[in-house]
Amino acid sequence: MDIRVQEAAFDLGQETNGFAARQSGMGAVVTFTGIVRDLDNGALSAMEIEHYPGMTQKALEGIADEAKTRWTLGDVMIIHRYGRLHPDEMIMMVATSARHRGDAFQAAEFLMDFLKSRAPFWKKELTQDGAEWVAAKDVDEDALKRW
Repeated sequence: MDIRVQEAAFDLGQETNGFAARQSGMGAVVTFTGIVRDLDNGALSAMEIEHYPGMTQKALEGIADEAKTRWTLGDVMIIHRYGRLHPDEMIMMVATSARHRGDAFQAAEFLMDFLKSRAPFWKKELTQDGAEWVAAKDVDEDALKRW
């Protein structure tokens, strides 16, 4: 299991290839990459992501451990960035491996749903008009109900 919370950008191709190369005997590798998206009106200058290091690491490890108890997985990787990020920058990545694709896909979706709603990150959107904290969305909370 590889769980990283970091300020630095990551190389998606390098991370994906490295993860896949370590998956002996697995039949599937699933990855998801989250990207900072601009606001509908194109006004996002940046997004600031804050966290408490010890708390965040422990929470992400707990979410990954839960996925490993629900599905038969070979491995899990989570990379999540913090700091100031701009539109179109990669904010996070999840990778799962399993002998069968169903487990890999479901585990990746589970990780994404729980990272979105339960990981202790705080996001602030910065525009020329000021800054605003991003509020939790009902749709994200509703996504947890399927698990």
